[in-house]
Amino acid sequence: MPTVITCLVPREELDGETIHIVGEPYRHLFRARRLACGSRIRWIDGEGRARWGEVVVVGPRSAEILLGEPAPVHGPPRAVKLLVAMHRLQRASWLVEKATELGVEAICFLDTERTTHQLSEGKLERLQRVAAAALEQCHGAQLPRLTGPHEVAAFPSLLEGWEACSFLDPPQDGEPSSFPERVEKTALLVGPEGGWSAAERAAFLEAGCQAWSLGDRVFRVETAAILALGLVLHSA
Repeated sequence: MPTVITCLVPREELDGETIHIVGEPYRHLFRARRLACGSRIRWIDGEGRARWGEVVVVGPRSAEILLGEPAPVHGPPRAVKLLVAMHRLQRASWLVEKATELGVEAICFLDTERTTHQLSEGKLERLQRVAAAALEQCHGAQLPRLTGPHEVAAFPSLLEGWEACSFLDPPQDGEPSSFPERVEKTALLVGPEGGWSAAERAAFLEAGCQAWSLGDRVFRVETAAILALGLVLHSA
C-alpha cells in the first residue's frame, strides 16, 4: 500500500480545484520524496477538512495538483482543551508535538504563580510550526489553537462552552480523585512542577473543576499533560 502524504494548506486553497506547488513544498515533494504525475496526496486546511489531490503536472520548479473527493479526517472521539503552565521551550515543543498527534483541540499556556519560563510571541510562532508539522505527520486535519500567555485569573473565560474541567493535583482533605467526565468537550488544567498555589487551587474548585491525581509518581509538566490527555481522549 502506498505511503500516504498529508500536506497542510490555507483554507482558500482547499476550497479551489487546483493547488500550485512551488518553493520548499515543491522541493520536499518532488525532489526529496520524488513524487510524479499520478501520485495522490492528502490535503488538509487545519480546520477539520481534508481532500485527496492528484499530481497532474510536474515542472522543473513547480507542480499542479488536481483536487478531488473528501479524504478521511481522522478526528479524535472527543474534544479536549489543555491549559498548561508554560515551561522550557524545548519541552513545550515536545508537548505540542505529541498533543497534536493525540488530537488536542487547543492548548492555552498559563502564567501561573510558580511559572518559571515566559511565552513570547516568537516562541508561540515556533510552537505553531511544530504543531503544523506534527499534524501532517499524524494525518490529522484539525490544527490545535495555541494561545498565551494567559493569567490564571482569566481561566474561567477560557472554559466558556466547555462541559467539564479537571485539574491535575492530588486530592486534599478527603476530596475524591475524579476521572474527568466522559463528555464531548473537556478542559484539563496542568500546573507547573512546583504545583498549583493554594489560591489557584481554590479558584479551580470554586469554578466547579475537579481534582484528578495520576498516582503517586511525580511527573514533569509535559509528561503529566500527555498522559492525562491520552487517557481522556482515548478512554472507552
